[in-house]
Amino acid sequence: MTNETIIVELNTLLRGTYMGIRSLEHYIQEVENDELKNNFQSMQQDIKLNAQKIAERIQNLGGVPADDEGVSGSMHSFMHKIMLPNDSRKIIEDALKGVDNYGVQYSEELVKGDLDPTSKQIVEEVIDNNRRHVEHLKHLLH
Repeated sequence: MTNETIIVELNTLLRGTYMGIRSLEHYIQEVENDELKNNFQSMQQDIKLNAQKIAERIQNLGGVPADDEGVSGSMHSFMHKIMLPNDSRKIIEDALKGVDNYGVQYSEELVKGDLDPTSKQIVEEVIDNNRRHVEHLKHLLH
């Protein structure tokens, strides 16, 4: 495994992380409930810190971190904003699906790939953080 391979994998995760930040921005703009808005803002701050950790690791490996979600991510973001439900419960369900599918499951697949121990640890921390978000969103639904 080369640094170049690790950088490609980490940049893939970083672009997905930016998609999560953008999705949360959509939720924050849509919800009217201040408590829910604050929950989404807190999650967004955590995810921004995750992005920063990943970007720093890419730089430490000699790479250039992605600075947005990429073309396909931008298209996904555009569609997400258009199709966003306006009901708080449905927004929470949408957020839960996104964090669980992309933030946890997709990231877990990435960890199985070509990562050095330090990068793997960072990705596992990001996944654990996303798992906490999944549990928090489940709690908000009940």
